[in-house]
Amino acid sequence: MSKVQGMVSIVGAGPGDPELITVKALKRIQQADVIVYDRLVSEELLLEARPDARRIYCGKAPGLHHMSQQAIHRTLLQQASLGLHVVRLKGGDPLVFGRGGEEALFLEQHGIRYEIIPGVTASIGAAAGADIPLTHRGIATSFACITASQSADNPNPIRWDLLASSVDTLAIYMGVSQLDSICRELVQHGRPAITPVALIENGTTTAQRVLTGTLTDIAAIAVQEELRNPALIIVGEVVRVREQLMAMREQAEMQMGLQERIG
Repeated sequence: MSKVQGMVSIVGAGPGDPELITVKALKRIQQADVIVYDRLVSEELLLEARPDARRIYCGKAPGLHHMSQQAIHRTLLQQASLGLHVVRLKGGDPLVFGRGGEEALFLEQHGIRYEIIPGVTASIGAAAGADIPLTHRGIATSFACITASQSADNPNPIRWDLLASSVDTLAIYMGVSQLDSICRELVQHGRPAITPVALIENGTTTAQRVLTGTLTDIAAIAVQEELRNPALIIVGEVVRVREQLMAMREQAEMQMGLQERIG
């Protein structure tokens, strides 16, 4: 009798709000024998798994890795080699700073079947949750997703000199600890100091918090307000669209309150 071959579903869980997961991804969670999940995956999604499904935590916080990437690779291989359906569940999208490509290469090398199911990445989900369009007619026709966290063996520095002038909107992941230097780099390379910046903490969740400022003062605001990870940095004129929406909403609420008092 031939051995039953397992497989791995590399699944994006979305940016935080469990309802933002795709239908296909949710089905894979419900079908899984084993779920290998990251730190930012919602507990509500884990509750969708079968009661008998094994759950293996492999979360990574800044400076603290519960499981190395090599150990994650071995875990996926071991579980799939037992003939099990393994879901590798990642926050956001598995191929946007999620190391899903590395895991796919490893599985292919070892002859393990796999599939990749995309998710809503943080730049899109968190920006939408904060009422910030990454592109906006007349303001921004391009955006770039950047990670401020690089591996020690990466010889290529981030080209802030090019990003400062060539892209309208910058969505910067994992950059809270380097916020001051990022802002200084962008100004040094030609981005106006008055360029608006938004910091989105715990985007799309009930704990979401949005701080706004400019390249000049946002780092000080982040310190004053004790900004914490996970947080996304949005740099660009599109942040002003949020400010316009907030002002319009406030005006509408004031008018409604006035009408209620008159009525």
